Amino acid sequence: MTKKIAILIPARYGSSRLPGKPLAIVRGRSLINRVWRIAMAVDGVDGVWIATDDRRIADHAEAFGARVVMTDDTCSTGTERAWQAVGRLPTAPDIVINLQGDAVLTPPWVVQALVDAFRGQPDLAMATAAVRCGWAEYEALREHKRTSPASGTTVTFDRFQRALYFSKAIIPYLRRREDGAPPPVHRHIGIYGYSVAALEQMATLAPTPLEQAEQLEQLRALENGIPIHVAVVDYRGRTHGSVDAPADIPVIEATIDREGELVP
Repeated sequence: MTKKIAILIPARYGSSRLPGKPLAIVRGRSLINRVWRIAMAVDGVDGVWIATDDRRIADHAEAFGARVVMTDDTCSTGTERAWQAVGRLPTAPDIVINLQGDAVLTPPWVVQALVDAFRGQPDLAMATAAVRCGWAEYEALREHKRTSPASGTTVTFDRFQRALYFSKAIIPYLRRREDGAPPPVHRHIGIYGYSVAALEQMATLAPTPLEQAEQLEQLRALENGIPIHVAVVDYRGRTHGSVDAPADIPVIEATIDREGELVP
C-alpha cells in the first residue's frame, strides 16, 4: 500500500527575535507564503499544511490558498507542533516532512529528496538532508566557527547513509588534507521527515544528555536508537539561508536578487 506523505510547515507567531515572523515581508511576499510555495512545488506529496497557533497567520495563509491546522500555543518545538497537527488533520498521513516556516531559501529539490527517500524506502523511521563541503566551504566553515562556534551543524553517517552523529563541531576531524577529493565533511540541513511512529516518539521522549549538551534535538533520536537516513543533496549553486532576526531579511532579499526566485 502506498503511504501518504504530508508536508507540515510549523509557523509560530511569538518569535522572541522577530515577533510575527511568518508574516514578515520578503521581496513583496510573506515568509510563510514563500515557504508554502516551495512546499507546493514538491512532487509526490498528498498534502501541504501550515500548522500555526495564531489566527492572524491562519487568516493570512488561507487568503493565499493554503490549508491550515490550528495547534496550541503551548507547543515548545516545531516537532511537538507537527505531532499535535497530525492528530488534527482530516486524514492522518503515514509520513510527515517537517519544513520550518523560516526556511525561505530551501530549494524544492532538497525537500523532494526526502520525499523520494521515503517513497523508495517506505520503512524509514526518519530522514534528513546534508550537503558535502568542498575545500573552500570547509575552510569558510572553520573560519566562521572561530567567532560563532555554535553556528552550523555537521553530520557523519555510515556506508548505508544512516547518521552516526550530529555536532556543532566540524566532524570528522581531519588530521590531513587529501588533495583530489572533497573532504568527508557534510553540513547538515535542518529539514526532517518522520514516520508517524517516529514523530510521536520524538515529540514525547524526554530530552537526552547529548541533545542537551549540543542543543541538537535530532540527537534525541540517535540516543534512543531511532535511525536517521541522511540524503546527500546538491544546492546547485544556491545559497542556504533562513530568517531568524530582522537583520536577516535584507540578506535574504539580496540573495534572491542575485540568484533569482526558487519558485515562480
